[in-house]
Amino acid sequence: METHTLAHSITLEPNDARRLANLCGQFDQHLRQIEQRLDIEIRNRGNEFAFYGEPESARAAGELLSFLYRETGSHDHLTPEEIHLALQQSGVEELQNKSTGDSEGSAEESEPVVLIRTKKCSVRPRGLNQRRYVRAVQTNDINFGIGPAGTGKTYLAVACAVEALLKDEVERILLVRPAVEAGEKLGFLPGDLSQKVDPYLRPLYDALFEMLGFETVGKLIERNVIEVAPLAYMRGRTLNNAFVILDESQNTTREQMKMFLTRIGFGSTAVITGDPSQIDLPRGQASGLRHAIEVLGKVNGISFTHFGAKDVVRHPLVQRIVEAYDAHEAERDALAGKPDENAA
Repeated sequence: METHTLAHSITLEPNDARRLANLCGQFDQHLRQIEQRLDIEIRNRGNEFAFYGEPESARAAGELLSFLYRETGSHDHLTPEEIHLALQQSGVEELQNKSTGDSEGSAEESEPVVLIRTKKCSVRPRGLNQRRYVRAVQTNDINFGIGPAGTGKTYLAVACAVEALLKDEVERILLVRPAVEAGEKLGFLPGDLSQKVDPYLRPLYDALFEMLGFETVGKLIERNVIEVAPLAYMRGRTLNNAFVILDESQNTTREQMKMFLTRIGFGSTAVITGDPSQIDLPRGQASGLRHAIEVLGKVNGISFTHFGAKDVVRHPLVQRIVEAYDAHEAERDALAGKPDENAA
């Protein structure tokens, strides 16, 4: 790594060898993880840490290490995943935007942290984009969350829906998905319609169970307060006083997306999530999500939040996988000299 000038230093107290080892990780892997993310160099001797690189990044690293060291007082074993998640909340994205000349305004860079409260847990958005997304969902009737897997777009939408239901802001929650998955057909699966559709909706069920509990979710489904359904069942309905989530929307056709969006009634909130890079529609069939982005981009009352690889909050390797695929797709499209065949 290139050696930079000293930009910041801290001394962590108390000087506890066990906690310091927990903070640094085996073979200093936690320090190396922070170095790579912030493009700095960290050197330490005991509880004294020196940071070399850009001053703002160095100070952010110092604040992060101070926070993590406090965590070691009650946490016996920090993991690389926890370091990654802490980085998501440390202002890394804001610093990177500044360094690349992205000035979207201090108001948005200081986006307040919102805590979403559900029956079983409280959900805290991680990173600037997730905070913007939650704020948009809470203030707009129709919202699009667009980006790769692992960015929290569906999980946060379910959390907002549960909170709205518990506050009596809506009367019911509808979770919707198009029944198109990786080349499989519903008819190939055993069971009745509910049993055929359930595997596709499992991520939504899992989020509900975590936030409300298994028994509560079961009772709410029996009373139709929570409804889980394939997209085709939305045709002809008008959805009033409901929180509606359309997941995997990249697998809708143009007609299906228009049909869904025109179901929204008074007192309702809709969140449409999807990943344009994971389209499973037949070759040559245009994605309704991509078409909606083009058509509705300037419509008042509709929000669009675009997530990228930096927003991934799963295993750090997932972020690098997403970046590698994005780079490969960009190179392929540049060589081909034409847009993706699934583009609207």
